[in-house]
Amino acid sequence: MNIPLASIPKTIEQAVRSISRFFAWANLLLIGVIILQVILRKVFSNGQIALEELQWHLYATAVMFGTAYAQITNQHVRVDLFYQRFSAKTKALVEVLGLGLLAVPFVIIVILHSYDFAYEAWRVNESSSAPSGLPFRWIIKGVIPVSFSLLLLSLVAQILRQIAVLGGSHGSE
Repeated sequence: MNIPLASIPKTIEQAVRSISRFFAWANLLLIGVIILQVILRKVFSNGQIALEELQWHLYATAVMFGTAYAQITNQHVRVDLFYQRFSAKTKALVEVLGLGLLAVPFVIIVILHSYDFAYEAWRVNESSSAPSGLPFRWIIKGVIPVSFSLLLLSLVAQILRQIAVLGGSHGSE
């Protein structure tokens, strides 16, 4: 079975988009939790620590998975002082070098260190230090290696797309 090289980035990008869109629903849930917490606090003078922590967890989840989506859709922050004037091949070369030499090694380091971080939290069944806080702190810590792995996939897809541009086939639809 011979898979065309151009279809690999497209497949990765579709997977990243789907997973990121699923986790984007955390934002809607976050809004609901914030509204509930405000009503409990302001109307009933009964704010809940668990809801406060849940807000941070939902926000972190949305942001962490949103980074891969931002990379795939090219909506991340970029300093375009010179970049905008470059030719397509020069832009592709800058992308390959920048992502390959800077972003990918950083993301791999985060993934490697965060697995131990999340595993240790799971091993000791870490929970909030607040008496009425959330249990299972390992779940939010587990978001780090999973979301950064998704970001790594999006970086690989982008590098493959840019290599295709450098090779003369413009597979960057």
